Amino acid sequence: MQILELANITLISFVCIFIYSLEVFMNIDRIVFAVAGLFILVSVGLSQLHSVYWLWFTAFVGANMLQAAFTGFCPMAMILKALGKESGCAFR
Repeated sequence: MQILELANITLISFVCIFIYSLEVFMNIDRIVFAVAGLFILVSVGLSQLHSVYWLWFTAFVGANMLQAAFTGFCPMAMILKALGKESGCAFR
């Protein structure tokens, strides 16, 4: 029971640090890459624990990153720019 509580506290701490760093230290490019990486890791984990159909979400994130590399169009970057985050060099 104590190990589970420690794991929950560690996860909560990680999420708080992640959110704080998104607000303070990161520009749009870094936020997009961090969230995409997080989505990929979570969906791969869910595919192992829950259902292999979560890999479709992984493929969607990968395809969106690929098209953003060629076109420069990223919906998340547009939302973050509208919220007032400073732009990096990738999404202008």
